[in-house]
Amino acid sequence: MAASHQNSEGFARGARMLRTALGPAIARYLDDAGIVEVMLNPDGRLWIDRLSEGLSDTGERLSAADGERIVRLVAHHVGAEVHAGAPRVSAELPETGERFEGLLPPVVAAPAFAIRKPAVAVFTLDDYVAAGIMSADQAAALRQGVASRANILVAGGTSTGKTTLTNALLAEVAKTTDRVVIIEDTRELQCAAPNLVAMRTKDGVASLSDLVRSSLRLRPDRIPVGEVRGAEALDLLKAWGTGHPGGVGTIHAGSAIGALRRLEQLIQEAVVTVP
Repeated sequence: MAASHQNSEGFARGARMLRTALGPAIARYLDDAGIVEVMLNPDGRLWIDRLSEGLSDTGERLSAADGERIVRLVAHHVGAEVHAGAPRVSAELPETGERFEGLLPPVVAAPAFAIRKPAVAVFTLDDYVAAGIMSADQAAALRQGVASRANILVAGGTSTGKTTLTNALLAEVAKTTDRVVIIEDTRELQCAAPNLVAMRTKDGVASLSDLVRSSLRLRPDRIPVGEVRGAEALDLLKAWGTGHPGGVGTIHAGSAIGALRRLEQLIQEAVVTVP
């Protein structure tokens, strides 16, 4: 127990040191509840994405050396290698769970990164109605879809609120007695279901496809997935269609029909690459 406590304290201390090392400007933006993402472009400009205003240039500038230092610090903290031969690092910042994507030359002209904050509070379907984003009838249709265990695919572009809506749907799932097994590559989905297993991928260890197959051995009633974007589409469709309906997932697409076409494309690619 003592060793475990010491490890926990060491981890927390390291997380605080990393937060400090990001610099006062970035730390300030990450602490601002109204900001969902902080981005450094190769030209050194620091941008933010506010919930109420969208993208804006902060006026802050980071040198290439500072940008590279931050990318390398994050990589070191999560035990990843980053250099010219492996110029990309995808990570989850400790404790607070921000998603970090960092790039170094030669894939960019100068260091660049994006830090996306996880959702703090769940926006319910009632909240959507109260805000005028959806009608009461639309919310009722979604509730009925969850109750009848329909498979729901949430489609949209980047930063359009796919995860926010998915979490609202998972809040409805949590009202059931179903056993829920969540699969995602970064910590974004929130579900308060009492019978819950949440799994995340790890590069080189477990892919989304691996976790979909593992989930089938965990006696799931529902298998929500953070984002469908690769070979896991085939495994997931099989699971949702053969005894495990009621899934919820997100996909990058501009329309409902576009989402189905994208899903079809991912499945075709998976079939082609099957050894």
